[in-house]
Amino acid sequence: MVAIVFWRHADFGRCEIKDICGCSRRNSHILLLNNILDLLIDSTSGYGITQIISAVLFPCSSLCRERKLSLTDVTEIIKNLAHSVLKIYSPGIGRKKSMKLKMKKLVSLGLVSAMSLTMLAGCGNSNGATNDTGSSKNQESKAAGDVKIGVLVQDVSGEEALGFRAYYEDYVADQYGVTFTYTDELKDAASEKSAIEKFASQGYQAVISLSSNDRALQIETCEENQIYYAVAAGNIDDDQFEQYKSNECFLGQVGPSMQTEYEAGVDMGKFFADKGIKTAVIYGAFIPNPMHVYRVAGVLSGLGLAYDGSTEEDEVVGKLFANQGVDASKISGDIKIVSYLQGYGDTTTDELNAAIQAAPDAFISVGMATTFFTQQLNAAGIEFSDIDSFTKSNGEAISEGKLVYLAGKYSSSVGPAFALVMNAVNGNVIRDAEGNAVSISQNYQVATDEATFDEFFKTDNGDNPIYNKETLDTIIGDSVTCDDITKLVESK
Repeated sequence: MVAIVFWRHADFGRCEIKDICGCSRRNSHILLLNNILDLLIDSTSGYGITQIISAVLFPCSSLCRERKLSLTDVTEIIKNLAHSVLKIYSPGIGRKKSMKLKMKKLVSLGLVSAMSLTMLAGCGNSNGATNDTGSSKNQESKAAGDVKIGVLVQDVSGEEALGFRAYYEDYVADQYGVTFTYTDELKDAASEKSAIEKFASQGYQAVISLSSNDRALQIETCEENQIYYAVAAGNIDDDQFEQYKSNECFLGQVGPSMQTEYEAGVDMGKFFADKGIKTAVIYGAFIPNPMHVYRVAGVLSGLGLAYDGSTEEDEVVGKLFANQGVDASKISGDIKIVSYLQGYGDTTTDELNAAIQAAPDAFISVGMATTFFTQQLNAAGIEFSDIDSFTKSNGEAISEGKLVYLAGKYSSSVGPAFALVMNAVNGNVIRDAEGNAVSISQNYQVATDEATFDEFFKTDNGDNPIYNKETLDTIIGDSVTCDDITKLVESK
């Protein structure tokens, strides 16, 4: 009803509401504001202050969000409105209008103030979150226990996933008094969207994503629900990042870039090529997950193999995406790939047994082999590799089993993503030099024996992980910048 009333009066000065957010006629918003105020204080109008202000605020704030106006744009709009108010009260006003004009001034100032607060509202969820995405000065930090972060996960049982969870729930939650709530296994984009909507409805201020079914939809859902979003332990693909980097709810990503994933695969493939293997099985994990696609492309390159006649990174990656996996018959080169496996739970016992019975010189995995296949590969005496993390079970697979190459992340490597969220919730939304979401690549550490594994594992476990509270405190605060976080991550 309010909207109908407003649009019935939209012919004031022949103005449209859009003129306030993007003035198609330079001074039309002055006429609009003036006539709205006349209507408001006209005793015959019958419309109350709440109705009129609502009729202005809600359409304007919605339009500004849809247009993705920057803080600078919004500030200019508010300045124009304030200027309009002053212009309405120009000198030479007659005494008999003074009472009406005094009321007009009071209402105008209230309207401008209210619009300022409404239009500056950003992500972080209105249910208790700090919404100012500008300067963090004069912001109060959220009290311990007030910050609630949802974590999206595809993998609920892998060594890497369990290590990340233990760091967040057992260390960070205790040190900072925040609440982490993990989803169940998210198998598709619809379940990711539903989880975000549930977190938002329960007053969570942010989501950290370790799930990658559809990260574009994740960002869009966070924007719809005005909740912050960060990617940990990975990056979205370059095209998607370009598309969403200016989204006000997308804080950024901290994890291996796609190029880093490719190079990790190259190094692992080259390790086995240098050992002189003649045959191998490749486990492609969750292709078409982009990071697994890039890792497999890298492995093929490191082994000196071509795929469907291509050896260039971009061409191989493109063909793997198109095939949604690897067609072993399209692989050519001196090393024979006797079997290719992929999928979470999609590899049957018969397929695994057939691959093992082929007696390959190596079982090369780009993720999750230590979770699914360690026992069988150890029993068969087949050397294998994985890209995972430095956990106790993986250490045992190296010291007592046949795991001979592990490219891993620290369990606490997800710490910087938490820092991005904590800063945003407390009012300091970190942006890069161009004003976009943060994007920082993390490198893998490689262990090929028990000694090198222990060097990384012991450093990052217990009560003093690599990203301990003392370290995190250097990148959480009102004055922290993108450069501060980047330098710290690159130093690790």
